[in-house]
Amino acid sequence: MAIMKQLRLATLAAGLVAAASFLPVAPAQAQALGGGSGRTVDTIAAVVNNGVITQRELDERVGLITRRLNQQNAPVPPVEQLRQQVLTQMVLERIQLQKAKEDGIVIDDAAVQRTLERLAQANNMSLEMYRARIEAQGVPWNTFVGDARTELTLSRLREKEVDSKITVTDAEVANYIASQRGPNAGQTNDLHMQHILVRAPLNASQPEIEAAQKKAEGLLAEAKGGANFEKLAKSNSQAQDAAKNGGDLGFLAPTKLPPEFVTAASTLRPGEVNPALIRTNDGFEIVRLVERRAGQGTSADAPKLVQTHVRHILLRVGDGMSEPQARQKLLDIRNQIAAGGDFAKFARTYSQDGSASQGGDLGWISPGETVPEFERAMNSLQDGQISDPVRSEYGYHLIQVLGRRDAEGSVSQQMDLARQAIGQRKAEQAYADWLRELRDTAYVEVKPSVTGLQ
Repeated sequence: MAIMKQLRLATLAAGLVAAASFLPVAPAQAQALGGGSGRTVDTIAAVVNNGVITQRELDERVGLITRRLNQQNAPVPPVEQLRQQVLTQMVLERIQLQKAKEDGIVIDDAAVQRTLERLAQANNMSLEMYRARIEAQGVPWNTFVGDARTELTLSRLREKEVDSKITVTDAEVANYIASQRGPNAGQTNDLHMQHILVRAPLNASQPEIEAAQKKAEGLLAEAKGGANFEKLAKSNSQAQDAAKNGGDLGFLAPTKLPPEFVTAASTLRPGEVNPALIRTNDGFEIVRLVERRAGQGTSADAPKLVQTHVRHILLRVGDGMSEPQARQKLLDIRNQIAAGGDFAKFARTYSQDGSASQGGDLGWISPGETVPEFERAMNSLQDGQISDPVRSEYGYHLIQVLGRRDAEGSVSQQMDLARQAIGQRKAEQAYADWLRELRDTAYVEVKPSVTGLQ
């Protein structure tokens, strides 16, 4: 799921500009692109199951991303670091494309054309103008069209393998509505929790994920053994609150905590550490329940959900801009806005998604229409307040809340909205698990000629 439906389309556009083609390459092509004098020999960069990624494909992708970064006056990471990031992503996408082929998934030309037209519309352009813009950025139109087909293929694969298998019970819907703002909201316990994050985002390589999990398991053993949780967090946690608060989240309503934290807390006594790691989009979490108290919610005659009017600035991570660079850039922008700068102007200039042309305005968002990290940060803000940089699977966001209102509609409509929110959250975790299993069962061999890649 994307931040919201319209943002998914925008993220697709940003990703396609940075992407290169994933057309299958026959083994013969991998050996040589021509035998004549002066012809460049194309070697294999990686073997992925029964297919290959060639050095030429890798070089083309790296070249496209490098040109894009230069056009944006953004820092370009060291070449081997960039190549490693790019190849890791290419391997993961190639595995999914192979699975899609096995499943018989085919995207017709009409579907690709409709997507291109929607991308152009999202940028307030005709298709001809949009094509000219893409080509001006150094991306051949045929490559862009091919990558649009790839993205649609991966989306349909996810729908078939993951999203279509998600179920939401009536009991889950009732509990969700009650936790948001229902007749028993005033009796809901606020939770005081601490956490330690060992970062391993969904797009990390398998060795990075395994190393992070091993580290997290060691910290969990220390925490369960009675080590000072605050000191462990300050020394090891990679969360933004680690150094300042020692991982202490303070008292928060369940709706402002990750659902996984709330589930864990339901079985813990005050002072206890959750016995298992919690996997989130950011990495591996270790949590401890400090205490509970009576909630501060108010009763309502009927279940209601709150919608938030929000805007943001998104800087993507993983296609050349490092996490520290993205975060520091948004901190600089935040300081300029605080000094009187125009949020909308900065969004139009810097944000890397389709909302940029609207000054970053995402409109009115209902619970569950955002990724969890975005929603938690949004829910913690007062009207007009601007967040610190917030990490999600799409990059770093600077978020500003413009207003809130009670969602309108019948009880039946509210239940449908709640069911959608729960389904989206469950699908995100299921997709992460499925992707990890798919990668674990694939045969991947990176050739030694690709320096520094594992």
